[in-house]
Amino acid sequence: MASSDRFQLELETGVLRLIGGTPLVPLHRLYPDAHVNIYAKLEMYNPGGSAKDRPALRMMREAIASGLVGPHTTIVESSSGNMAISLAMICGILGLRFICVVDPRTAETNLRIIRSYGAEINYVTEPDPATGEFLPARIARVNELVQQIGDAFWPNQYGNPYNAAAHRDTTMPEIEAAIGRIDMLLVGVSSCGSIRGCADYVQQNGLDTAVIGVDAAGSVIFGGPGSRRLPGLGAGIVPPLFAPGLAAGHETVTDLDCVSGCRRLLRKESIMVGGSAGGVVTALGRRLDQLPNGANVVLILADRGDRYLDTVYSDDWVTRCFGEEAAARLAAER
Repeated sequence: MASSDRFQLELETGVLRLIGGTPLVPLHRLYPDAHVNIYAKLEMYNPGGSAKDRPALRMMREAIASGLVGPHTTIVESSSGNMAISLAMICGILGLRFICVVDPRTAETNLRIIRSYGAEINYVTEPDPATGEFLPARIARVNELVQQIGDAFWPNQYGNPYNAAAHRDTTMPEIEAAIGRIDMLLVGVSSCGSIRGCADYVQQNGLDTAVIGVDAAGSVIFGGPGSRRLPGLGAGIVPPLFAPGLAAGHETVTDLDCVSGCRRLLRKESIMVGGSAGGVVTALGRRLDQLPNGANVVLILADRGDRYLDTVYSDDWVTRCFGEEAAARLAAER
């Protein structure tokens, strides 16, 4: 069997068959006084634990089909966590070497998961001198490694159109099939694959859905002052997948907003999600008064929360980062 045929067989069988088809659940308790229908797309149910499984699989499938990835190719990608976990899972099944380029903000829990899949970690310890951001430095390191290795492939989640296509062809059709009319969709932005794919689907199918991007304070995508501690939301560059007009609007959230949203969702609905999803929950609270009675609102909740036990769900971490007053306020809301 040719290597490409073997790869395709591996991609279509086993655990990777479980990517996509995640549950869409109604949230009745999150904002109980709201006169709208709130649904959560729980991407934590992908086998790698996040929405990144979808584009990781699509990008690898297309690269194999086009001959960019063969049996001895090394996969190299920059990631703050979830994309690395998804690629590590897929490369483990395919028997491919995977190198993930990370920076100091990557959570130790994510690093342990990545290593558990057999992937290698390459650290960038200093930010890009021109921008002060780590992402440009990580991308520069990726390019260095690709040149050094030779038979190497960079999926480039920030600019690969198949990142967006994965959400256009799977995430949005799943949501529409489940509930029909979608009045508002809230989605976090980082590589911009999710928002680009969802917005493309809305445009191509003539839907009236208002797509709202949720960005981090300190990110350059939609802009806004602040700094970021939590991975997975915002970016230090405007990703090539981003385009003006993708979103009908945007909300900027702080790290503390993300923590508050995560804890509210856990307290009200017993759903534990990651930091970016908490930002989406908080952003919804700001938009509720703009929605007519009976509107259908969907939140894309990108990942699972057990990877954030040392940060988002740690009172000690909240106290160190935001002070005792913030920690006390969150504790009082329980």
